[in-house]
Amino acid sequence: MEEPSARPRRRADAERSIARIVSAARTLLSSDPNARTDDIAKAAGVGRMTLYGHFGTRAELVEAAFTDALRAGDETLSAIDLTGNAREAMTRLLASSWQVVAESAALLTAAEEVLPAGRIRELHAKPVQRMTELIRRGQDQGVFRTDLPTVWLVNVVHHVLHGAATEIRAGRLEPDDAAEVVTKTVQSMLTV
Repeated sequence: MEEPSARPRRRADAERSIARIVSAARTLLSSDPNARTDDIAKAAGVGRMTLYGHFGTRAELVEAAFTDALRAGDETLSAIDLTGNAREAMTRLLASSWQVVAESAALLTAAEEVLPAGRIRELHAKPVQRMTELIRRGQDQGVFRTDLPTVWLVNVVHHVLHGAATEIRAGRLEPDDAAEVVTKTVQSMLTV
């Protein structure tokens, strides 16, 4: 006798509906962290009842959109060659990281409004681990400073990335200049 699966399998149309809702939420929340769920449902081509049938609360919807954005960002960042000299690898990582952060900055704002700080840290675990490992490797290679805690250096890098995204949205930094500004700032901060 077959054992029932622990979680019932969703119908294909329900999966498509969920994907459309998450995609619409990512798009709308990325441009306006206060986007209304009614607008998200409309953009997804579903009714409010359908949206709330899949996501019981705004927090669940925001978390799903934020998680999806982090997954997509991780795919981008995982493709970057981080081997060899840590300074050069950091330059390559920053060139892509600032863009990923810029695209999801407003979505992070939405997440911070409805999710506990601990949950946001959990969701950021992979990017933090990637940066931590690269900084530690640079410290071992003697190209990154060791007089400050690694966790502090990682946090400063993330603040610089988020700061660049804020400056771009405010019109004080040109998107075409961001990669260079971020890289120079972080490299000078990390240099021995």
